Amino acid sequence: MNKKFYFVARMPDEPGALHRAAEVVRRYQGNINRIHYDRRIDPNTVFFEITLKSEEDYQLVRQELQRLGYLQESIAPLKFLKFNVYLPHRPGALFEFLNYVTEAQANIAFLDFDEKGPHPDRLTVSLTVEGSTLIDKLLNNLKSRYRLEILEYDTWEDNLDNTVFYLKFAQKLRNLIDHAEDEFLLRLLNDINHIVQELTNLNQDPKEVFAAILATGQKIKENTGTSFYADVQQIEVTQDVQLFSFQPPCGGNIFVLKAPHEMVMIDTGFGIYHEDVLKMLQHYGLGDLTQLSRIYITHADADHAGAAGFFDSITYLHEGTWEIIQKANRAYGSRVEGSILEEVYTKLINLFSRFTPPLPEKIKIFPKKVLGLRNIFPIIHRFKVGSLEIEVLESLGGHLYGQVFFYSPVSGLLFTGDSLLNVASFTPERKEFVRLAKILMTSVNVDREKAIREREALIALAKETDETLKPLGRRCLVCGGHGAVSVFEGEELKTYGPVETYHPA
Repeated sequence: MNKKFYFVARMPDEPGALHRAAEVVRRYQGNINRIHYDRRIDPNTVFFEITLKSEEDYQLVRQELQRLGYLQESIAPLKFLKFNVYLPHRPGALFEFLNYVTEAQANIAFLDFDEKGPHPDRLTVSLTVEGSTLIDKLLNNLKSRYRLEILEYDTWEDNLDNTVFYLKFAQKLRNLIDHAEDEFLLRLLNDINHIVQELTNLNQDPKEVFAAILATGQKIKENTGTSFYADVQQIEVTQDVQLFSFQPPCGGNIFVLKAPHEMVMIDTGFGIYHEDVLKMLQHYGLGDLTQLSRIYITHADADHAGAAGFFDSITYLHEGTWEIIQKANRAYGSRVEGSILEEVYTKLINLFSRFTPPLPEKIKIFPKKVLGLRNIFPIIHRFKVGSLEIEVLESLGGHLYGQVFFYSPVSGLLFTGDSLLNVASFTPERKEFVRLAKILMTSVNVDREKAIREREALIALAKETDETLKPLGRRCLVCGGHGAVSVFEGEELKTYGPVETYHPA
């Protein structure tokens, strides 16, 4: 059976280069499944995905490409060097100089020489070189033979042009994720290039896609530690149960239901925020995690399930949620399961946010047996927190396969996951973070039609509950996966009660 492999080729921008690489693949009876080259992004980098009969054939292809100098194997930090060199006015002078450049494995980005100009013996050169050792050796060789004027000598980030775009991008990725090995980053680059290819075919600017990827990782990382914050609502639900709603800077809400002898958490936020969340829970008197008896997850996205593995508590979730976590593909179980956009976005957001799902021995899967219906949603489980009775409603899979809602008809709590949100309560920063996700996936929902039906049914359920509770002096509290806990005022969701902002001391 043929196996799928990938490689990243760094080739000279000259006629026939791509043909030579394709000839190597053909020689070993390989089939090219995907190829992407876009001069607008990087005129020297080509991404290949191929099928071959064996791992041995793949290694032979790599060896051939390596011999040609085409195989990209490293993303070592580059140095940028720009200088004037004064060459003797005799035949072969430029050739001799270039021998030293080649020996240093430097790439020429710019050459400028004109014997009729004001400096007929001066050559201006821009080079990129991997690592300081080689560049120091080159400078020492040149200084002993030529008069030099160093114009610029800097790191890769400031001066490198688009001839090394992917290397620059990979170095920036390295700063955002824990995995720093070159082989891992090259594989990730290949995945990222695949979504860029897909989105470019949808007439999206490739540079906007790359910018959105980096901005997503940067926004998550920059809001940790002393920069972490959360919008907080504290609501008395019953005489013995308090609801705490925490809205971190990016990603999904964390809810805590506090009863006299236990706490229950609904969704955990991003894994990268875990230490900050623990400090916040302590600040609000919720720091005794021995009282955290259970965690309930609405759906598999990293901003809702991403920190569950840090807690010792049992985590309850839908079978579909557990399958998505294991597959690392948020489109799994939906009609867009084969979407490369959804798959790579899942991989990126999990890396950026340090996704840490619950261990298999710490999970409980909701039963499949249907206990009844709430509007269009099957009731598949019930649980209690203090005197609070809560139903687990199975979604249609519009936002994500396996998403569930939590509903207490008597107490008027409705946890709607990402299917019903008070978008008007989002801060500009949170709106921007959602916009980035839409750029990379085109939609945050895996099935638009089902998502619309779910939202309409949740609105009807919330309004029906509200009308029942209003004569008793209570309201139906809509607890969305993002934004403020809200109530319906006419056709709009309005923030319920006071909201305070938490900052670490």
